[in-house]
Amino acid sequence: MKRQRGHKARLHLTPDQLAQVDGQGHGARAMWNLLHELWQMTPKCQRSLARMDQAIRQARKDIPWLGAVPAQAAQQVLKTYHRAWVNCWEGRAEAPAFKKRAARRAVDIPQGRDLRITRLSRRWGQCWVPMVGLVKFRWTKALPYGKRADKHNKVTGARLVKEANGWHIVFRVQTEVDEPKPHEGPITGIDRGIAKPLALSDGTFREHEPWLTPGEAMRLKRLEQQRERRRAHRKPGERTSSRLKRTYDQIKQLRARATRRALDWQHKATTELAGTFGVIGVEDLAITNMVKSAKGTVEAPGTNVRQKAGLNRSISGEAWGRTVTFLEYKLADRGGVLVKVPAPNTSRRCSACGFITPGSRESQSRFVCKADGCGFVENADTNAARNIEHAAGHAVSGRGDLGVTRS
Repeated sequence: MKRQRGHKARLHLTPDQLAQVDGQGHGARAMWNLLHELWQMTPKCQRSLARMDQAIRQARKDIPWLGAVPAQAAQQVLKTYHRAWVNCWEGRAEAPAFKKRAARRAVDIPQGRDLRITRLSRRWGQCWVPMVGLVKFRWTKALPYGKRADKHNKVTGARLVKEANGWHIVFRVQTEVDEPKPHEGPITGIDRGIAKPLALSDGTFREHEPWLTPGEAMRLKRLEQQRERRRAHRKPGERTSSRLKRTYDQIKQLRARATRRALDWQHKATTELAGTFGVIGVEDLAITNMVKSAKGTVEAPGTNVRQKAGLNRSISGEAWGRTVTFLEYKLADRGGVLVKVPAPNTSRRCSACGFITPGSRESQSRFVCKADGCGFVENADTNAARNIEHAAGHAVSGRGDLGVTRS
């Protein structure tokens, strides 16, 4: 079967190459905004891909700095913009919007054959970027290139992405792999939380240190306070000062460091879990709804707004959805099954007797069943994970045949 994966590598650009790639990134963002404005101005009955494509071609001729964006990358901006609207119409995403100058920049290289990947040494590789030339990148993973590539195993394209620590290239890699055999590992349930990031039904936990050290967290707080002071002194319409830009960059770098550490931990934890268990149950959570603001309106103001904001930050910091995404594809690679079970009452129901009795959740970490004749005592997160395991077990009939949502 064919397997599609992405591999990200950091680019090592010369000053001239950096200026060219930055120009392409800004050009692609501006092209998105121009397409968005044209789409909104055009009557619905006249909107078409052909009309937008013609507008892109004319813009690249008339505006010199838009001509810095390669033709194929410009076409990909149009395809991505149209796909964003399709996702909106089908209810999977919000409507496309204008991209700010500070937004994440990206440039597509749709054709893998244009990359001309070669390996220079153990740690460095080289590829061709249209209108930039040969650029070096860190070689951290084997890629199918040259004689190692064929119609089944190849790099199908790439994307240049600007992050806080510089430009990266994300290769789209297609490989041919054997159909995985059914995973013979046991079943488990996982409860995602804040105090205990991952609680398993066998009573174990997968925990991590804070993404930032105390010193880094203190520095981030000082920088955010500094940012607010400098923004308060800006006059309306005044350009952003160099000092404020530097503060923005320092904040971005610290937050990006926290994200990289979170990704590293999530990859390691999910790889270990996918290799150990054949069936993993998780709650089917509506995370987007869970992290909505509690401010309310002027007529009906919210309560405990600051506390809810802190909880929202903690939930976002744990990236529960990304954990499930990692588990989903890693289990599929190993022949395992991910089962999403309904979330209501998993933390309130006793996993021993099955009853929901008011007052059983004595604290954040302690569950004591108040049902007559039970008295089951367990860590509250472990109890929820046991309930999730029970629900996942009922959903699986035999090996891999599911009666509820399968991811």
